[in-house]
Amino acid sequence: MIVLRSQREIEKIRKSCLIVAEILERLREHVQPGVTTWDLSALSEELAASRKAKPAFKGYHGFPHALCASVNEEVVHGIPSRKRLLREGDLISLDFGVVLDGYYGDAAITVPVGQVSDRARELCRVTEDALYEGIRQVMPKKRLSDISHAIQQHVETRGFSVVREFVGHGIGQSLHESPQIPNFGPPGMGVRLKPGMVLAIEPMINEGGAAVEILEDQWTAVTVDRKLSAHFEHTVAVTENEPDILTKR
Repeated sequence: MIVLRSQREIEKIRKSCLIVAEILERLREHVQPGVTTWDLSALSEELAASRKAKPAFKGYHGFPHALCASVNEEVVHGIPSRKRLLREGDLISLDFGVVLDGYYGDAAITVPVGQVSDRARELCRVTEDALYEGIRQVMPKKRLSDISHAIQQHVETRGFSVVREFVGHGIGQSLHESPQIPNFGPPGMGVRLKPGMVLAIEPMINEGGAAVEILEDQWTAVTVDRKLSAHFEHTVAVTENEPDILTKR
């Protein structure tokens, strides 16, 4: 069931989303060679506590940390580790969420570590641009797959591939709510968008092939060909007019 949120509820979601956005920007500032993914997760948890918010991911279906930190070929759900030091030229995807007063916020960014290759930089640019192409479809009377199609078209015409196994989602009083939002598919399908819907849109885009696999830790998803992956996400509310990006500072 898709829940239509009142304006009061959307403002509560926005409070959580703004905390997420602020923390991701702080994490971005700390990304540099020699920092561990554990360091970044610990910082995210500390910053959330200082704002009286609870990390949304820690303990969710048993996930052990506050932050999903996915490096290079890791697509999503990378588990922070004291042993994983960032190196010059890496890409790191930071996926973070909080819950505050019963309402969730969720967002993700991919950050270059120092100087990265032109291909890595282009992958990040295309992935983030694809997110905004999808967001542009978040208007009343559009259909859900219009978001999916816009993302896929933008990505594939630029020579990258769209991960199929992981999708965006509704969000509100739970971290993952209906509807699911694939990042691929034909336009004009699925439910019509209505004011009050709140959607976490999150393209996960690969440098090489679309195929992914799960590592032995049962969480970390990696590209089968071990080429790079990037991930960007915003939480967005459908309004009577233009999309309202709740995780935008």
